[in-house]
Amino acid sequence: MTFLKDLFVKISEDELPALAASLSYFFLLSIFPFLIFAVTLLAYLPLDYNDVFAAISSYAPGDTLDFLETNLEGILASNTTSLLSVGIIGALWSASLALNGLMRALNRAYEVEENRSFLYARSLSIVLTIGMFFVLIVALLLPVFGKEIGVFLFSYLNLSDEFLEVWALLRWGFSSAIIFIVFSFLFWTAPNLRLSYKDVLPGAAFSAIGWQFSSLAFAYYVNNINNYQSTYGSLGGVIVLMVWLYISGLVILVGGEINALLRRRRQDQVEG
Repeated sequence: MTFLKDLFVKISEDELPALAASLSYFFLLSIFPFLIFAVTLLAYLPLDYNDVFAAISSYAPGDTLDFLETNLEGILASNTTSLLSVGIIGALWSASLALNGLMRALNRAYEVEENRSFLYARSLSIVLTIGMFFVLIVALLLPVFGKEIGVFLFSYLNLSDEFLEVWALLRWGFSSAIIFIVFSFLFWTAPNLRLSYKDVLPGAAFSAIGWQFSSLAFAYYVNNINNYQSTYGSLGGVIVLMVWLYISGLVILVGGEINALLRRRRQDQVEG
């Protein structure tokens, strides 16, 4: 109970709700360039456009998914040949702003100053962005690829029907593991502090589990309890998307606070 009390105090002192709001703004700036880049890549992959949204639909609320799909179809309908390059440049720049904000928030959690040069910090945020892009693409598409692999093994090896059920669980387990690795690497490299990999595992586990649980819970709430369309009209999809991104940012930041608080407690025990 003492740990939870200290955690809530730190969340309040570091103004995590306000920081999560700013992160959600930068996430919103990057989401369409990212989706343009990801969907344009489908021309080079044995996947269908709908497969990507089927994977995203597991976490995104219904109104958000409809909003993203409708607007993305309009963008892709322009059929410009520069979509891929424009998409990656726009996504890298805007998403690196979000990573920059996250780096500052984690520095505040650890109570350290950001004395890295602007060029180094921005380069690090871009490198982290590139890594997160490709890992998250794998995490989202792994269930799709995994389905094809499972069907192939099922037919080629004449396996039982139960195999497909077990394989479906394993596919989602792999996706969860990849998300955990992303958060671990992020918490390890983003703060201006030398950390061991073990130092970041508790917060990464919280963020990975918390993000998936909160996304599924919010999607259930939006789809079955609260109708944002009736309250906000045509802006309902935008509002739902912003709330979802806000929740996601808050969960990530709380994971960083958990790591910082546990590290401080270990230091106090050593000094005491």
